[in-house]
Amino acid sequence: STCEDKYCIQDDPDVKVMIAGSTLRKVKSRSWKKQRHFRLLEDGLTIWYKSRWAGRGHSTFSVTEVEAVREGHQSEVLLSIAEEFPADLCFTLVFHGRQGNLDLVADSPEEAQAWIRGVRKLIHKAQTMDEKERLDQWVWDWFQKADKNKDGKMNFKEVKKLLKMMNVDMNEEHALHLFTMADKSESDSLEIEQFVYFYKMLTQRDEVWKVFQDYSGDGEKLMLEELENFLRMEQQEGEQSAQHAKELIDRYEPSETALKQGAMSLDGFQMYLCSQEGSIFNPEHQNLYQDMSQPLSHYFISSSHNTYLLEDQLRGQSSLEAYIQALKRGCRCVEVDCWDGSDGEPVVYHGHTLTSKILFKDVVSTVKEYAFKASDFPVILSLENHCGVEQQTVMARHLSQILGDSLLTTLLDGQVPQQLPSPQELKGKILLKAKKIGGLEQCLDETLTDEVSDDEEMSKLSRELSDLVVYCKSVHFHGFEHARSHAKCYEMSSFSESKAKKLVKEAGTDFVQYNTRQLSRIYPSGLRTDSSNYNPQEIWSMGCQIVALNFQTAGLEMDLNDGLFRQNGCCGFVLKPEFMRDATSQFSPEKPEGRQGYKPLRLSIQVISGQQLPKVNQKEGSIVDPLVRVEIYGVPQDQAKEETSHINNNGFNPVWNETLNFVIHTPELALVRFLVEDYDKASRNDFIGQFTLPFTCIQAGYRHIHLLSKDGTVIPPSSLFVNISISELTSGS
Repeated sequence: STCEDKYCIQDDPDVKVMIAGSTLRKVKSRSWKKQRHFRLLEDGLTIWYKSRWAGRGHSTFSVTEVEAVREGHQSEVLLSIAEEFPADLCFTLVFHGRQGNLDLVADSPEEAQAWIRGVRKLIHKAQTMDEKERLDQWVWDWFQKADKNKDGKMNFKEVKKLLKMMNVDMNEEHALHLFTMADKSESDSLEIEQFVYFYKMLTQRDEVWKVFQDYSGDGEKLMLEELENFLRMEQQEGEQSAQHAKELIDRYEPSETALKQGAMSLDGFQMYLCSQEGSIFNPEHQNLYQDMSQPLSHYFISSSHNTYLLEDQLRGQSSLEAYIQALKRGCRCVEVDCWDGSDGEPVVYHGHTLTSKILFKDVVSTVKEYAFKASDFPVILSLENHCGVEQQTVMARHLSQILGDSLLTTLLDGQVPQQLPSPQELKGKILLKAKKIGGLEQCLDETLTDEVSDDEEMSKLSRELSDLVVYCKSVHFHGFEHARSHAKCYEMSSFSESKAKKLVKEAGTDFVQYNTRQLSRIYPSGLRTDSSNYNPQEIWSMGCQIVALNFQTAGLEMDLNDGLFRQNGCCGFVLKPEFMRDATSQFSPEKPEGRQGYKPLRLSIQVISGQQLPKVNQKEGSIVDPLVRVEIYGVPQDQAKEETSHINNNGFNPVWNETLNFVIHTPELALVRFLVEDYDKASRNDFIGQFTLPFTCIQAGYRHIHLLSKDGTVIPPSSLFVNISISELTSGS
């Protein structure tokens, strides 16, 4: 039967409750609470639910889409009905990416616990599967979907339907030929084991086989030395190739016979190429690998704009969930717009618009709870303060009481700093960015308090709130000349995207130098009421650290942000290149060749093939016509796009074999985005998937690129297979 050890989770008592099914209340608001029948399907992964009355309509989602289960009243919606349903009946399913939560209420505490524990076990199981199990699970899922009459067998007609579902457009003869080969019992149907064999033949990758053949003496296996050669020559791994070859065989070779010979079969080779180590992203850059002891101004910092909004800037909902989502994505600078509330409690919303309001104190509690889940490094709370003095004082008390020791309120060593402290020194701390009465010098010497420089600073500020500001004092920008002679390292200004772009054109080098010592925050133009974003890369090229984006809006700009911050343990801080940390730097993004150590590189990408691209259009019988576009984002000279031709009607295993070439003048600042689209000659191409990463994190050689959805979540097992070479640009080439 299919119940090998890994499917036996079905015997777990909690999972049994889920398979039997439960009636749970789905809650959307205080007034919208409806009963739905939920159950776990036999695949042990899909949760199916429908309303008890509606005729045919039902919905499904996969356990792999669920990130966590929260118990009790742990969401705004469930808190709002806390009076009506006790906490031990309530739980919330939180999804990856930007998909909304599912708030549920069970009939009994036992039933709630069974679902809470059951879903958690299934998530854990899904996360701990290795590559092989994952592939088996994927095949098993397809088999379940296509076995319409649930007899555990599939006839040729069912197989043809399945190929369509899987985005495979195959001529009938070829499919029938494979079907007959797999149907060893000659029963005109395939059982699951035979189907797995059929699927294997179907997904056998000629292009991987060709590479294997180039290095294998007997065409059957790669001996240790042959694999070593492949790693040295193709994967450019140099010295460590010998050691690595041994590790790869131990890790990925499924065949006992090959293992005994210390060799790798084609299956093992394909497994390795599809694994993390065969991925385009250098695993050494995935964990924390940078020096975290430099001043804050030497890092790019993942930052969100109007963090409280889940949708647009005019009518959207303000929500604590938006803070949770941003912080969980590694964001380290969140924005809070505060206004006087009607009952003495400050509220957060987008002022003078119809966006809904949330309480300031709830935002602070949420930040406290989620600030350090994704990263230990500091969080900056950027305050847009529209409150009168009284409610500012209320804000100061909430900040002190709720955040306690996490809130940094004193100088680290009692000295007025000449440079900002480092992320390392500020681990676990929350910093307040706001206006301040006077400077740090005055705080140390009480006799100086009368000397307040900025006239506007004497406006209506609460002393209690002002005292909580230490290293991030908001000030007006008076030009680079003034900053050089007067500014303190703890003073920071905000610039709109248009102002920042203007400064680049007029004074690129000045801006780069300014940013070696002081923090600058950039925010989207006020005209972007639809919460659209600007390209953050152009602004990072000037060394600006806090480039605030609307995290709730998926698309190119957030792909670039996710791409830059995917490295260094996703901790939200990325060290700027050396030439942007030197106060005398002569670098300007407009003239990259003017800097010391200028060394342009040639990037050559052979786009070989695609694997199991998702269907864009759920319409019956539609199959994609995919093309690949590679986009470079960097200094102006590096901005470039090249694309392959499109392949008709094949999302399953399209082969392009086309090479795209680029010259990169400032590799340290370049981001590379791989985009797959469904070609449409009549209208705009549809998005299929993408992956963005820093140029400096690319591994050369034969690599897979695991594609992400529009939302930035994984779409297994969709990938691109490429061969990448990076070389110095010599004058002759």
